[in-house]
Amino acid sequence: MGILRRSLLLGVPALMLLLAGCASAAPRGSAPKVAQIPTPSASQTGLSQSLLALQADYVNLYKEVSPSVVQISTSQDLGSGIIFNVQGDIVTNNHVANGLKSFTVTLSNGKTYPGTLVNNFPGDDLAVIHINASGLHAATFANSSQLQVGDIVMAIGNPLGFQSSATDGIVSAVGRTVSEPNGVTLPNVIQTSAPINPGNSGGALVDLEGQVVGIPTLAALDPQLGSSQAPGIGFAIPSNVVTDIAGQIVKYGKVVNSNRAFIGVDVEQVTNNQGQPNGVLVVKITRSQVSQAGLKVQDVITSINGQATPSVQDLTDALANLSPGQKVKLAVTEPNGTKTSISIVLGQLPAGVS
Repeated sequence: MGILRRSLLLGVPALMLLLAGCASAAPRGSAPKVAQIPTPSASQTGLSQSLLALQADYVNLYKEVSPSVVQISTSQDLGSGIIFNVQGDIVTNNHVANGLKSFTVTLSNGKTYPGTLVNNFPGDDLAVIHINASGLHAATFANSSQLQVGDIVMAIGNPLGFQSSATDGIVSAVGRTVSEPNGVTLPNVIQTSAPINPGNSGGALVDLEGQVVGIPTLAALDPQLGSSQAPGIGFAIPSNVVTDIAGQIVKYGKVVNSNRAFIGVDVEQVTNNQGQPNGVLVVKITRSQVSQAGLKVQDVITSINGQATPSVQDLTDALANLSPGQKVKLAVTEPNGTKTSISIVLGQLPAGVS
């Protein structure tokens, strides 16, 4: 506020000098000329009212949703979470839980509770933590499939430890596939212009109706800025995925149906003589159907359904957009250099596999 006030004050002398210069050209003793300020038109008045109404929506939205957003602290870091139900289950990102079993959970009113891990699902970067507390304000989750580009959203979380902070933006895109630094690929995510900073992870991305449409998870990095955060490009896991995965963990204690495809192999990166990625080496087969289809250890997968897979990440990204039970064709180079094609029915990604 001090900076804004200073700017306004600095502008006054310039304005005064301009008016004084105009006044000096008038005859001595004559009345100064006074500029007529136009009366606001009906359209301008309507616009002001619309902006005030939108501002009121923002204020009410924050008041409604912020009690459902918590801060999750560990011995290493902190992040955010959403109260999933009044029984004390809290959904957050798996990278916020970070392999730990116990946490300190701080509600928006400042009360703290010990939290314990219920379970996680690394494949979708989600985890559920439980606290024993009463009077909790559970969030309401929207149907994220109805989101449209241009929808206004607010991100509520604890960026850099500033508890219960809010930023706003729009839905910039839907259906993105993004990869996290740890190699986890997230399909069908929401891209938003609402600033996503460290500590926002696991928090709430909400629409103007106060419903959670996604969980802010990561921000894009700009190589031209020294791999620092690119402003206005953040990504959130859609609420339909959140309610499905967290709901299974709450109900069964684990994920029983991931709806994510996988081949059933452990792989390593292959490079060519120039050190460039050149395919994905099969080092272990974990699903019997894969062996039955003809894929063997030491085979190199070079494409799936015609999509080149020079790197492990390329293969992971391709699988993220396929479905369990789908039949795919793998281009394979055998150890003796023979190139062949193998058809495989994809399995379902089990819990604990990313």
